[in-house]
Amino acid sequence: MAFGPAVVALVVIAAVTLLQLLIANSDMTGALGAIASMWLGVHDVPISIGGRQLGVMPLLPVLLMVWATARTTALATPPAASWFVIRWIVASALGGPLLCAAISLAVIHDAASVITELQTPNALRAFASVLVVHAIGAAVGVGSKVGPRLLAASPLPGWLGGSLRAAAAGVLALIGLSGLVTAVSLVVHWARMHELYAITDSVFGQFSLTVLSVLYAPNVIVGATAVAVGSSAHVGFATFSSFTVFGGDIPSLPVLAATPAPPLDPVWVGLLIIGASSGVAVGQQCARHPLPLAPAMGKLLSAAVLAALTMALLGYAAGGELGNFGGVGVDQATFGIAVFLWFSVVGAITVAMANGIQREPAGPKFRPQPAEEVAAETPTPSQPDRDDAGPDIADEDTLLPVDDAQDDTGPTSAEQSPNDSD
Repeated sequence: MAFGPAVVALVVIAAVTLLQLLIANSDMTGALGAIASMWLGVHDVPISIGGRQLGVMPLLPVLLMVWATARTTALATPPAASWFVIRWIVASALGGPLLCAAISLAVIHDAASVITELQTPNALRAFASVLVVHAIGAAVGVGSKVGPRLLAASPLPGWLGGSLRAAAAGVLALIGLSGLVTAVSLVVHWARMHELYAITDSVFGQFSLTVLSVLYAPNVIVGATAVAVGSSAHVGFATFSSFTVFGGDIPSLPVLAATPAPPLDPVWVGLLIIGASSGVAVGQQCARHPLPLAPAMGKLLSAAVLAALTMALLGYAAGGELGNFGGVGVDQATFGIAVFLWFSVVGAITVAMANGIQREPAGPKFRPQPAEEVAAETPTPSQPDRDDAGPDIADEDTLLPVDDAQDDTGPTSAEQSPNDSD
């Protein structure tokens, strides 16, 4: 059941929505429209209410949906699965959510006739967002099972799997370090966060602000990654980078207390160390298996491109329109390029320093020898042994005539002198 996460999300959203309506002692008019809108919002589909668009959707539910889809498809995929089985698993992971998206759009369109402030989302954007979210999860899940086998059977270079691991290491390092900086900044700006909580006096209101802050925390972390690589993030007119800050109105969300306030302290320039450290992580991962120069650089550049595309996609998903505040997100024109430059330049230096480039074996060097050594090493022709020689090359003494042999041996016994017989 590869489409299980979409169904589970729908059930959880329905339960939470109905619980909130019961707590608020409200009627159930438009409950189905709210449930359908929230389900699409989990897939990063903008919601329009009263002519105002909420385009900045929380990134945490989107990431959880990708993770759940990847885990479900990985459990459903055998390591030796055939193409027929793989196609059915992927089709199930995509077809179920697309069907839910179509039903949600129909429900919202029907509820908009009762609740005039609720507007139907753009159908193309809704289907595209649902398809992308579940396609990424299915690709990660199925690829984790059959990816090495398919790569070995394809004409693609064998180091492509290492590029994927290096890109993942760089992205995780960049997001993890940026999240750590965000947490430290919240502690430093604790007084400002307390002021943002003061907009409500009820416990339920403060609990709701806390839940919203947790849901939008990945959005803030993605903005911190943009600042860490030299790009910028903005909330309406308020703009933040490692070099300057322009003030402006920001929403009363406690997690936004982590943003710096003008004038910018010089310590924020140190965030660039995060970009450099992430590049080192990419280079170290690429240098684990040394390769010749051309494949090593190809492996590194592929990892840098994949990481840049991943971060650019996260930056796009984390931003959008926010009512009267305007656009919220990162500078898409420089964010992906900055990630690529950090990962490629610092990564290349790291690969070279970590002996990740395999040197070509040097050929034997020719050294002319002196004439005396050549003469001494020249072998002399050896004489053939007598035992090895055949009868054709026997000594002449062994082939003497019989008469000559008698002359050489002296008189015979019949010719001995009388004196000898006596």
